[in-house]
Amino acid sequence: MWKSDRTPPPLCAGRAAEDMMRLALEEAKKAAADGEVPVGAVVVRGGEVVSTGRNRREHDKNALAHAEIEAIDRACRALGGWRLWECELFVTLEPCPMCAGAIANARLRKVTFGAYDPKNGAAGSVFSLFELPITHRPQAEGGLLEAECAEVLTRFFKDRRERKAQAGNGGR
Repeated sequence: MWKSDRTPPPLCAGRAAEDMMRLALEEAKKAAADGEVPVGAVVVRGGEVVSTGRNRREHDKNALAHAEIEAIDRACRALGGWRLWECELFVTLEPCPMCAGAIANARLRKVTFGAYDPKNGAAGSVFSLFELPITHRPQAEGGLLEAECAEVLTRFFKDRRERKAQAGNGGR
């Protein structure tokens, strides 16, 4: 529900939505290059990028340093408030319960994610926080550029397993 007398800006659709997800994928690739689980996020208002974020848990030594949290924090600072009514979030992986809660608390209009997370997804895979009777329920849509988003994660974890196996074999 829109809680303003202003008309909200249009949501991204079609090609524009894919472009935003590609920006999130670039953030995910930066995270992977830093040895982080490759998840990237972008907050958008009226088709314009407000902020970006990527996983930094290892770097920051902080369990809260998820891509969505970083992007939301930066958007709040950039826009000067915690209510992101006019914004939407693009993220490469289905939000976890913590991030889904942050998305709802920030009052984002919509979250669009790429890959589904069958082990920890809180936007439909394991459960949907956004369908519970909470104060704010953003729209949620999954599967945008799903194959590309999943591939970044698959490659990261495959490379990580191979490095561990090599280390276990004396690096041979």
